[in-house]
Amino acid sequence: MSGNVTSLFRSTAAHSPSMAALTRESGGEAGAGPVDFCIPCNPYFPTPAMFDEMAGRLREIITYYPSGADTITAELCGLLRLPPQCVAMGNGSTELITWIDHLLVRESLAVPVPTFGRWTDQPMETGKRVDMYPLQESGGFALDLARYAEFVRARGTRAVVVCNPNNPDGGYLHKQELVRFMDAMADRDLVVIDESFLEFADAEAEPSVVQEATLRPNVVVLRSLGKNFGLHGIRFGYLVANPALAGRVRAMLPKWNLNSLAEHVVFMLRDHGPEYARSLHQVRRDRLEMASQLSALPGLTVYPSQGNFLFVRLPVGAEGTVVRDRMLTEHRILVRECGNKIGSSSRFLRLVVRPQVDVRRLVSGLEQVLYGSGRGAAVPEPATGTGYSSGTAAVDRLVSETNGAGMRALSDRPAGPPGLPAAPAAGTGVPLPAAVPVAPAAATAGPMPVPAPPQAPQAAPAPQPAPDPGPVPAPHPAPVPQSAPAPSPYPAPAPAAAVQYPAPAAPTPPGVPARGGLTAAQVRGTDGLQTVPATGWPGPASMGRTG
Repeated sequence: MSGNVTSLFRSTAAHSPSMAALTRESGGEAGAGPVDFCIPCNPYFPTPAMFDEMAGRLREIITYYPSGADTITAELCGLLRLPPQCVAMGNGSTELITWIDHLLVRESLAVPVPTFGRWTDQPMETGKRVDMYPLQESGGFALDLARYAEFVRARGTRAVVVCNPNNPDGGYLHKQELVRFMDAMADRDLVVIDESFLEFADAEAEPSVVQEATLRPNVVVLRSLGKNFGLHGIRFGYLVANPALAGRVRAMLPKWNLNSLAEHVVFMLRDHGPEYARSLHQVRRDRLEMASQLSALPGLTVYPSQGNFLFVRLPVGAEGTVVRDRMLTEHRILVRECGNKIGSSSRFLRLVVRPQVDVRRLVSGLEQVLYGSGRGAAVPEPATGTGYSSGTAAVDRLVSETNGAGMRALSDRPAGPPGLPAAPAAGTGVPLPAAVPVAPAAATAGPMPVPAPPQAPQAAPAPQPAPDPGPVPAPHPAPVPQSAPAPSPYPAPAPAAAVQYPAPAAPTPPGVPARGGLTAAQVRGTDGLQTVPATGWPGPASMGRTG
């Protein structure tokens, strides 16, 4: 692959170049694109048979207008067992983020960083104040929701975002913790829980908070379809909220904001639930095996993840942009270097979970780039220092612009009695939290142990055996019978009394999004007198037939 391809990364701000652009730069021939460890896409779904079916109907699909969004949304809600009045479908989750910003975020938004770039970039583009809460590397990038709530109140932020699992580190928050946080933020204008990668999580049987969102006046849950269905190019996703909030967004969307390919896929899903469930199960198995193989590389740190990607820290001295460019030009492998993510630096990569045949190629390429002698190792001798630079200056600049005091530690603040400080005056800023110490009970949430550099090259350990495939959680919060989950690297949620949230501030003033909600019976789609099976899609009880 030509070295000119790497020039495409210089012209992108917060994201990587598209696969189409990389393929064109490579000459445009079939199969010219690299092995993709960058774009977080399910590699096992749709199945080859589903692609063949779509290809056979391609002319019909792209020739005619799709149905209106209401028709497509109703079909999706039938699969997910959600009330259509609580759902708005968009042309990708980024379209919904844009409308959430325009319609529901008034003046300020709090977001932990690093995270998905649109949650910081979109509100800044419309002149909002973005209060960034830095996740600490020393704590394994774990988000402490109690401290985050304190930060929100100290800043006086009106809207709050939490991504679960978080992108790029894959950090996971248990449902019980999130529900307590949502209730603690009941006096804020808006709480967004971005569950774009939740389909890949297996830390608990029912991780989603979509049902809880429909019963609360200020909570929106964002879900992606392109990532878990392996179809980023189609651009479709949805949000779930109480009817008042969902209706405000739905009313602003164009009638044909969803394309015909999206409609065709949604109507195919009823017949392919079992294949979809198996694909998620395989991704979870691959994630464990991939983490094991990467952890064997000397000096490489792999962070626990519940997404379909792994966040890794390169060995001391490795420059991420150099590693990215050499992996692309020498090994035709595309990786996500995270130096342009706010709160990260060029020493970090995000690597998408892929089949083992591709992982072996990735590990071999990293070994050669990091430690090989052909062109010189990317990791210098200890005497040469670290040398990485990309991204850190941008992080400091952007955090300083939005938070005033920049990265000054919380310990700089004068000691005082417990409680919450008043919201700062305009332009004064509030110091950001210091590194959060990891409690002994949560020690497993830190980086995976990395073995000491071997004296001689060693083969990567054999993949750990995984349990036989079995039923897995459906893409719906209803419980699904399944085998006991594998041990999770995340600590169990603490008892409610262990997390102390600050007392809510004064009620939200008039003019905020209208209050509204549904009863629990309405959420389940009944009159409260009938029993509804708990199994949602995918599952035989909620599909016309199994395939």
